[in-house]
Amino acid sequence: MAKDRFHHVVRNALEKDGWKVTADPYEINVDDVDFEIDLAAEELLAAEQEGRKIAVEIKSFISPSNVSEFHTSLGQFLNYRDALDKIEPERQLYLAVRVPIYESFFQRKFIASAVTKYQLRLMIYDVKEEVIRQWL
Repeated sequence: MAKDRFHHVVRNALEKDGWKVTADPYEINVDDVDFEIDLAAEELLAAEQEGRKIAVEIKSFISPSNVSEFHTSLGQFLNYRDALDKIEPERQLYLAVRVPIYESFFQRKFIASAVTKYQLRLMIYDVKEEVIRQWL
């Protein structure tokens, strides 16, 4: 599967933020269905503490239709979250989106209500500086 256009940006941003990428991609199998989530990472903490575990699905929103890309992203997110709940319920799934997409498209009432309704966790990243701006 082809890596998302901003894959390296998100990976770098996670590492700058103190995360250790543990899988790139993160491949899982649930009930004979294979899934490939873009990244898996763990928070770097003191050796005796267990850090948070996350999985990140990266989306560019560069296609002509943001709505179409959102449909695909939402479907993937829900499937991946269900799969993780079965095999690794402590790992939290995030959808990574660029700052300008979050500040424009994700502020539309319908999109914002879908994010709330489906409990999407968002990681907002800055492409130029390769940093995470917000965890939602």
